[in-house]
Amino acid sequence: MADSNCGGPGDEHRRYWRTNVKIVAVLLAVWAAVSLGCGVLFVNQLNAIPLGSFKLGFWFAQQGSIYVFIALIFVYAIVMDREDRVFHVEERKEDTSDVEEDA
Repeated sequence: MADSNCGGPGDEHRRYWRTNVKIVAVLLAVWAAVSLGCGVLFVNQLNAIPLGSFKLGFWFAQQGSIYVFIALIFVYAIVMDREDRVFHVEERKEDTSDVEEDA
């Protein structure tokens, strides 16, 4: 009978997805903290800081959390590219050097 702790390909797959879920959870927690914290909980303190003609708390509630979400998408892509290389699941680039171009 096979031992389930043998370190086979299934274990590597589970570690990869466990790492992926941890990264997603951390990034979503950051986004929730920024959205809820800056846009709702700390709005009065942030409103004391002007951002152009707007108060910073208002800006975070309306725009800031969206910008943070977009930044987190880029962070996720960069971190997962690194993790893909660690787990050897990176995307392969096709070699198109032998493909003839149409003139």
